[in-house]
Order: sequence, then structure tokens, then C-alpha cells
Amino acid sequence: MGIGSLLLERGLVSAAEIDQAVEEQQRTGERLDRILVRLGHVDGKAMLQTVGEQFGMPVVDVLKIEPDKDVLGLIPSRLVFNKQCVPIERQEDTLRVATSDPFELTAFDELRLLTGLAIELVLTDEEELRAFIRQHYGVAGDTLEALDRDTDAASVDAGDEDAEHAELASVIRLVNDILIEAIHERATDVHIEPYEKRLEIRYRIDGILSTARVPRSVDRFRSAIISRLKIMANLNVAERRRPQDGRITLRHDGHEYDLRMSVIPMIHGEGVVLRILDATAGLRPLDELGMQPDLLHRWEGCIRRPHGILLVTGPTGSGKSTTLYASLKTVVTGDIKAITIEDPVEYHVEGVNQIQTHSDVGMTFAAGLRAVLRHDPDIVMVGEIRDRETAEAAVQASLTGHLVFSTLHTNDAAGAMPRLLDMGVEPFLVGSSVEAVLAQRLVRRICANCGEDWTPSPETLPPQLRIRAETTIRRGPGCRQCRQTGYRGRVGLYELLEVNDAVQRNVLDRGTANEIAKAADQGGNLTTLLEAGRQAILEGLTSPDEVARVAVTGP
Repeated sequence: MGIGSLLLERGLVSAAEIDQAVEEQQRTGERLDRILVRLGHVDGKAMLQTVGEQFGMPVVDVLKIEPDKDVLGLIPSRLVFNKQCVPIERQEDTLRVATSDPFELTAFDELRLLTGLAIELVLTDEEELRAFIRQHYGVAGDTLEALDRDTDAASVDAGDEDAEHAELASVIRLVNDILIEAIHERATDVHIEPYEKRLEIRYRIDGILSTARVPRSVDRFRSAIISRLKIMANLNVAERRRPQDGRITLRHDGHEYDLRMSVIPMIHGEGVVLRILDATAGLRPLDELGMQPDLLHRWEGCIRRPHGILLVTGPTGSGKSTTLYASLKTVVTGDIKAITIEDPVEYHVEGVNQIQTHSDVGMTFAAGLRAVLRHDPDIVMVGEIRDRETAEAAVQASLTGHLVFSTLHTNDAAGAMPRLLDMGVEPFLVGSSVEAVLAQRLVRRICANCGEDWTPSPETLPPQLRIRAETTIRRGPGCRQCRQTGYRGRVGLYELLEVNDAVQRNVLDRGTANEIAKAADQGGNLTTLLEAGRQAILEGLTSPDEVARVAVTGP
């Protein structure tokens, strides 16, 4: 019985849908089962079961199988990539092979002759099969196989021919595979790091670096990979002694990605870091960032003030820019003019005038801030206050009736004022201009797919995060969707300090961060990161380990 008849018998499709798919097949030559899934007439899992029944093949989930290395080595990787089939189990003289294409039976005659074993075929989902191949044979493994066959190793390592090799179709495909895999893994950064005997490629996923599953043979093509990336970013391929910065635009699966690239010379070659930004993704609204309702209400009150400085603090990668963009999007309307000065402009915000700094022509944060004030803005966003000149310009802007958003690198909200004082800004200016400081961290969110209830023993938790005995919280044991980490996605923790009279007096007296925090807390104007973290744990959003990683200091 054909696949169409089986689907009709099961009531999974109608005769009209079969006719439509057959017409499409005659036009494109594509397989009927794939057309029906692509058109949305049949669910992929249901189709897989039906095809398995048609061929008398059991359906397996290969991602739940951990085959022995000896079994994986029974079929050359070249055939795995070319035939899209994988060995998963050996029982005496029989080798179990998983495929997503049971129609290509000649491939398995070749496997039988090559291994000398009887071949038992099982069926698996095409995407799961590709994920299995990436996991056990490496990302871009088929491309590296082609490069190994077609390219002379000595010529690839010759530095003077890097540009030529970077234009090879296989090298182009290799670099694209590495970048697209990073996008599939939801990575925010790609790190390409040269060492003496290997090239390390790592992805930062949910704030944590993990090694990409790339075959070790990628090391042979390190120069060609770096050169290809330089060409994509319009950088000087021949320059290997100085740092270079550039941008790459990558389109994939209907999305446009902006890749900010930094190249730095190192002792064993050039290191590259790429920051991945989805240029087509919409900006997240303020109420989806994870702020507690009370804190969100207070922050929304701050960003609607007519003047003053609002600071967002935290380490690199803590989501400061996302918070500022969301805040701007909340308050900017047709009767408000907002101008930003950024390095670089990460996202385009509708209705906001955005300026890119260019330090080589004197367009710094401070110079830009002084210039934009002549454009009569209501709100000004400065990407970062890095020096005294920028800090003083921001203070003057706030004192002349402008609302200024900016960022600082401090550990907590109370540390922002001492940092401005250290830059050389007068205490009375800091005290009278800064309205509020929002400190933030990002913690990994417990995976929604595998998350489960858990009752920890209180004494096993850090003292700062102790909870009542028999309190049920959440944890993630790990699954395929979260890459066995137990986490998927991130959520923000926020600490808001609103400046009151007590805080101003401490700033005038050049008080320490601890003294300023106590003054704010006494007035009820401080919500700490630890409090936010404890609440996120009780709500089942994250785990004690995650909060301890980003918010707990000291024993």
C-alpha cells in the first residue's frame, strides 16, 4: 500500500489534499510525504510513523541513544554525511542503522559490503538525525571532509594565500555552517580562539560558554576561516598585527542577523569574537524583562520624570542595553523627542534619533552629548559614561531640563554614585542630578520542558538564599530542548535605588557604597538583587545556584 493510501486509510489527509500534493510533486519532483508535511496537511511525527509502517521499520528517537564510539566508527564519516545515516547499535553480526530516508535503499547495500555485517534499518526524524550527526560527528563535518579531500594541507596553512582560500566554496560553507549552528543554538556570542595545537570554537548560550561540536580537523583551516570572516566584515585581510572591528550582516531562515566582529592578534594567531544580534526581532517590552510588579511600577515612574539622570548598571552582558531600549520604547511618543548616542547602535527604535559614535573623528560620547543638546531633545540616551568629560556633560544636560539615560559598570546600584565621584564629578552635582539607579543581572531560566518541583534541604543553600523548610521550588534535570543543562532562556534580576534626601546627604559627604545603600534602604527606596533573586527562586523561574552565581558575594 502506498503512503497516500495509508494516510487516507488513517484519516490523516483528505483526497483533495493528496491530489494537491501529487500536482506539487509533478511540478517539483519532491517526495510526496515531504510535500504533505511542508503543506501542513500532516504532522511530521504522524508521517514518520506512517512511513515506518509502510516499510516495516521501527521508529526510534536517536537523540535518546548513546552509542559506543566503536559502533560510531564502523561507518566512515564520509558515508554518514553523504548518505545521512548513522550506526546506533551492534548486536553480534547485525548493525542497526538509523535513517530518515528509507527510499534510498542502495546506500545500505554499500554499508553491508563495507562493514561485512547484516544491516537492520530503523527510521528517525530528519531533524533529529541531523542533530545526532552534529553531536557525534561535529558541526560542518561534511564540509571539513570535502576540504580535507580537495585541499592541500600545506597550501591552506600558507598565510600569503589566506584570501584565496577564503573564497573557496568549501570554506564559505564551513564558516556559514559555524555561524548558523550558533544561531540554532541561540548563542549570543561566538568565540574563535587559536591555541598552539588546536582552534577552539565556543558559543555563549544563556550567558555560559560551551565548546562547539566542531571536528578537530578544523584547526588546519584556521587562517582561511579568519580570512573569510574578515572578508565578510570588510576588514583588511593582510593586517594581522593590529586589532580590527567590523560588522557582518547574515540572513537565515527569514531573519537578518547583525554580527559585531572583533579581531585581536594573539601569540598563536588571531582571535575572533562575534556578537550576534537578531536585527529583525522586535524589542521586548519593559513588562517582559522579569521585573517584579512593584519595582516595575517604580521604574516606570522614574522614566517618566521630566529631568535628571537614570543609570542602569551591571557587568558586560547583563542586559543593560535591552532595559534602556525597552524604557525608551515605553516613554517615547509623538510629543517627545529622544536622541541616543551609542557605540554601536544595536537596535533601531521607531521614533528615536540614533547616533553612532566615531572616536577617530572626535565624535565621542561627550562630544555627541554636547552637540545633540542643540537639537532640543526631551530625552537623551548615552551608551555609557566612561570618563569625567562624559559624566559632566550628562550632569549638565540633566540640570538644564533633560532626562538622561545611561549605563555604568558597577557591581550594585549604590556603587554608581561613588563611581561618578571617582571620575571627578562634584558631589553636589551628583546628588542633585542622579534620580535613580537600576542594577541588574541575568540568570538562566529553568527549562519549561523538563522543569520539576523540588524540595531542597535549607542548609544546602547559601546562607543569603535560605528558605523555609519544606518549601517547594523548581529545578531542571535536563532534556534535549535545553541541551541537558536544565535551563533555557534567561530572566532579569533587578535592584532599584531611588535617590532620597538621606542618599543625597551621603553623596555630599562622599559616603561609601554601603553607607549609601543603608541610607536608601532605611527610606524604603532600595530593592536588592538578592531579594529579587530569592523571589525568582520561589516563583520557580530560576534556581538557587543561578542566583548565587550572579548575585551572592562573599561566604
